[in-house]
Amino acid sequence: GFFQSYAVEVDVKDASNATCLYAKWMMRFLIKYETNNSDYKNTALNLSSSVTHNGSICGNDTQAALLAVQFGEGHSWSINFTKTNETYQGDFITFTYNTNDTAVFPDAKRRGPITVVVKDTMRPVQLNNVFVCHSTDSFEAENVTQIFWNVTVQAFVENGTIGKKESRCRADTPTSAPTVPPTVANVTTASTTTLSPAPTTAPKPVENPDTGNYSLKSGNKTCLLATVGLQLNVSQDKPLLINVNPKTTSADGTCGNKTATLKLNDGNSTLISF
Repeated sequence: GFFQSYAVEVDVKDASNATCLYAKWMMRFLIKYETNNSDYKNTALNLSSSVTHNGSICGNDTQAALLAVQFGEGHSWSINFTKTNETYQGDFITFTYNTNDTAVFPDAKRRGPITVVVKDTMRPVQLNNVFVCHSTDSFEAENVTQIFWNVTVQAFVENGTIGKKESRCRADTPTSAPTVPPTVANVTTASTTTLSPAPTTAPKPVENPDTGNYSLKSGNKTCLLATVGLQLNVSQDKPLLINVNPKTTSADGTCGNKTATLKLNDGNSTLISF
């Protein structure tokens, strides 16, 4: 669930060299592909340290804005933005992965670029506002799961100045406990200062995780069963313990002739693949 990836920052300029489209985000891709043995494997595609943004377009009242990036061995990702008189929003996300990249797809049966298009679920954002979402979001379509976090974006920037007012995603406004971002670097610990020593209290014991029952089917037959309680222990200055909640966790995956994969998704805040 906790993975490393490079952050992408794109600053698109107009003809007068003023910023018209700005974005900074992190993303990762989980892809299921068919092998030469007609089995299916799951692989992860991360951003490389070198990313280009050829083809990005500012957009205007009649033309959609386009944020496009290219990375690795022939992989690319883009999103277009449309606007009204008062708002802008993401429209479609297009992701192309190249199975000729043997480092990621060493035994792919189908070779060449494969394109997946999904509808973006981003809510309309007021013009001159910056859309911010630190929480994890994901889209799944055609054997590809696209995962995003630490997103900051503003389309149709006016006068080259990034807006100061933020529009937050729903997941960044928790009703009880805050969501846990998927990178250790983003987890911070709040501290307070008091004028007198605070009373010494025993540390609250961490509860054992609830046991969940997860299963996968191949056709009408159950091909994988797991009964397990899961707790993640993230090593950092102050250890972070996370219990996976079976009530909010969905199971997905595949069963092949030689391999099986179980993917658990706890509300898009924790993603685990076995």
